[in-house]
Amino acid sequence: MASMATMFALLAMVSWGLWAVLANQATQSVEPTVAMILSYLTGVFVAAGYVITAGHDVSVTSIGVGYALAAGVFSGIGAVASYAGLATGRTATVTTISALYFVVAAGIGLLVLGESATWRDTLGIVFAAVAVALISY
Repeated sequence: MASMATMFALLAMVSWGLWAVLANQATQSVEPTVAMILSYLTGVFVAAGYVITAGHDVSVTSIGVGYALAAGVFSGIGAVASYAGLATGRTATVTTISALYFVVAAGIGLLVLGESATWRDTLGIVFAAVAVALISY
């Protein structure tokens, strides 16, 4: 049986895939900025609903708030870039390249957080770079 982390990851994968298609469709009939704001506003309500119904203890620390706010800045930049890309380019190209954000996260994990990589991790990152090169040209 799959772990809860894997189940959540699969749910995220399907959800992000549906988001990409629906966001692309939205940018065909409304301005990308409007589509982005509506999408992320809805996401705030979904997240709040999850917190309320899941019954998790909500604790707040100043360092956690700082990281969360910084994450929000980069999430916002990524959202603006994604919606602008969808409005001006091919869905397959924009979503495939932007979905490779894990390469950046893996690099930071290795270089800054002291995490280790196996040969399979390294090979996966190499294949991801090849995928970007192939789909971009």
